[in-house]
Amino acid sequence: MLMLMSILRHLAAPLAPLYGLAVRARNRSFDLHPDRAARVPVPVVSVGNLSTGGTGKTPLSLFLAEALEAAGWPNAVVSRGYGGRREVDPMSVEADSDPRQVGDEPLLMARRLGPERVVVGRRRHAAALRALAQRPDLRCLLLDDGFQHRALHRDLDLLLLDGVRLWGNGRLLPRGDLREPVESLRRAHALVVTRAARVQDRAAVEAWWARHGSGGPIFWVDFALGALRRWGSEERIGLPWAGQGPAFAFCGLGHPEAFYADLLVAGQGWTGTHSFPDHRGPGPGDLQALQVQARDDGATWLVCTEKDAVKLGPSHAAVLDLPLLVAEQRCLGGEPLLQWLLGRLQEL
Repeated sequence: MLMLMSILRHLAAPLAPLYGLAVRARNRSFDLHPDRAARVPVPVVSVGNLSTGGTGKTPLSLFLAEALEAAGWPNAVVSRGYGGRREVDPMSVEADSDPRQVGDEPLLMARRLGPERVVVGRRRHAAALRALAQRPDLRCLLLDDGFQHRALHRDLDLLLLDGVRLWGNGRLLPRGDLREPVESLRRAHALVVTRAARVQDRAAVEAWWARHGSGGPIFWVDFALGALRRWGSEERIGLPWAGQGPAFAFCGLGHPEAFYADLLVAGQGWTGTHSFPDHRGPGPGDLQALQVQARDDGATWLVCTEKDAVKLGPSHAAVLDLPLLVAEQRCLGGEPLLQWLLGRLQEL
């Protein structure tokens, strides 16, 4: 798979300048005519990134949504609902929503946050208005994966940077991993470096931000796996699962290696792994094949992420004969970011 992606990137490399021209033209249009961005009557905080793949937007958005609510700032998350196919748009996401309609990450957030806390829509302004209509007490909105969605005005832009992959080769798609040129960093009010414990050279990150960024602060946060939840129930088990032997891990993430590494950091060994494309989960047949592979590798149980678990249903339960545990993730070190954000919201 990695070799295929490398070949495709090489073949598509001549398109990178055209992509860069299109992105710069879009940005210039909004920079010259900021009134083009639709507004809503409450502050909007965008959580986004400059690069492709998983930087931790979902766990950070969950942390901020829960912490802001507890601090007296009722909020809702507005998301595109990537991968969802729905006839009604925008749509409120509830615990029993179909992931095929609303997307896996919004459904994960809705199950954690509760009713009327997540709205998906291709037009984020319409989704924001839907969120405000169903909860008039909202004091702010979180715009999930919003750095490139400039059609909705945001009051604060949080830009996430993965502490392991950083900015990759520094090139734009499709030659590299950047969705925008580095000059776009000037739009971000703060840089949030995720998986900070794995950053090998913090001074290099600080120099990169000082050279290209807005002059806003840098925050360093981590993610850790806190517990295992038995799929289909609320039973929780400490991590690592003592006395059960190694697991077989699978996931469908933008950065699957981060999940496998997090398991090892938590002391949970695994005999093998299988990575699906981002946002894609196993069908029942895939799950059967995973169990065969797990047994062949000497594993006695399966483990996946919360994002993967929301895509599993009764048809998966019918073929599951190994224990399946869901690794729950939590955000660490986010308090300085939260306090800064609360201060900025008070000023708006």
